[in-house]
Amino acid sequence: MEVTLNIKKILEDINKTKPLVHHITNYVTVNDCANVTLAIGGSPVMADAIDEASQMASIASSLVLNIGTLNADKINSMIKAGKKANSLDIPVVFDPVGCGATAFRNEMSELLIKNVNMSVIRGNLSEILALSGKSVVTKGVDSSDISIKNLNEYLKNIAEKFKTVIAVTGKVDRITDGEKIVEIYNGCKEMSNITGSGCMCSSLIGTFVGANKDNIFEATVAAILTMGIAGENAWDKYKYEGLGHFHMGIIDEISKITPETIELNGNWNEK
Repeated sequence: MEVTLNIKKILEDINKTKPLVHHITNYVTVNDCANVTLAIGGSPVMADAIDEASQMASIASSLVLNIGTLNADKINSMIKAGKKANSLDIPVVFDPVGCGATAFRNEMSELLIKNVNMSVIRGNLSEILALSGKSVVTKGVDSSDISIKNLNEYLKNIAEKFKTVIAVTGKVDRITDGEKIVEIYNGCKEMSNITGSGCMCSSLIGTFVGANKDNIFEATVAAILTMGIAGENAWDKYKYEGLGHFHMGIIDEISKITPETIELNGNWNEK
């Protein structure tokens, strides 16, 4: 089935609905996640207390779960919010930060997957492979120095296993729903030099799918295109200024994104 992206409609739906994106996320990048959600036209809320997790999820357009700074209480909040979101057909985006690095992260990721139906799972290659049960040696949460034969087919199998959209971001981004798979070639290597680029991408996905619940796959592709193009444009402007300017420049570029920008600069193929 051929992938068609109606970028104009996807972005218009965000602007029309201003989706409320409920985050239960980490305290390292929480401000960036809130700002990119605002920049693209959504409304972020960062509520991780178990006492309100379910109620907050019930009024949200989407839920983003990020295990960057992990503890048992936060996992309980994630499960409670996730179950409520599932009961109301609210999309859930899962970012398994550091999965594969420790037994605790592996166990908690597995617990989340068992209890919550994820609409999208976004991570780097090592995180996604670890989540699938494949033994990998990680050099850190940003490790992507992994080679595997027939990678696209392997990722399709993971998507089928978890009944979700799998989004692997890295030098080449790969998004699959188990049938279709898209490769994206936007972005720049310098994005790995700032903390939070992956977390921001997951928040963008949460915003895009929150406004496009009937087109989860296409919305995810559009979100990752947006992040990659914003990174490229920001680096072009700020490469001589330093990483701080580059970091803020990504948010600036996201706030200025248009359908024309994505259609002109998007570099992707269906495989």
